[in-house]
Amino acid sequence: MTRPRTPPPAASDTCLMDMTMSLTRTARRYRNAADRQLAELGLSQATAWPIYLMGRLGNGVRQGALAEELGVEGPTLVRVLDHLEAAGYLQRREDANDRRAKTLHLTPAGEALRKQVETLLADFRRQVFAGIAEADLAVCLKVFARVTTSLRGGNSEGAR
Repeated sequence: MTRPRTPPPAASDTCLMDMTMSLTRTARRYRNAADRQLAELGLSQATAWPIYLMGRLGNGVRQGALAEELGVEGPTLVRVLDHLEAAGYLQRREDANDRRAKTLHLTPAGEALRKQVETLLADFRRQVFAGIAEADLAVCLKVFARVTTSLRGGNSEGAR
C-alpha cells in the first residue's frame, strides 16, 4: 500500500520574489548575449528565431503556427517575415487547404543561414551551460514546465 504524497512546503514570498527576479534578469542577459552572438551573422533573436524554428517545424509551417510557437502576436511576426522575405531567406505561399492562410518555406539561402544559426547557438549554449550537470538542467526544465502550466491556468500540481 502506498501512502499519499505529502506536498512540499510552500516557498516563502522572499524565495518566490528572488526566483522571479532571477528568471527575468537571466532571460534578459541570455537574450542580450545571444543577440551579440547573432550579430556576427547580421541577425538578432527576432530575426534568427523564425528561421531556426522553421527548420525545426519544417517547410510549409503556417504563419499562425510559427507565431504561436514563438509566443508572439501575428502582426508582430509579419514585420519580421517581411524583412526575411525581402532578404531572400524565405518564401510565403498560399496554403493549398486554406487560401486565406500562408505557409512559410526557407529558400536555399535561408536554409544555409538556418544551419549557421543552429551551429552558432549550439556553441553559445555549450559555453553558457558549461559545468552544469544535465540532471540539474532537467530539474530546471521540470520547474519551468510547472510554472508554464500554472501560467496557462492549469494545475501545476499535476505537471509532475
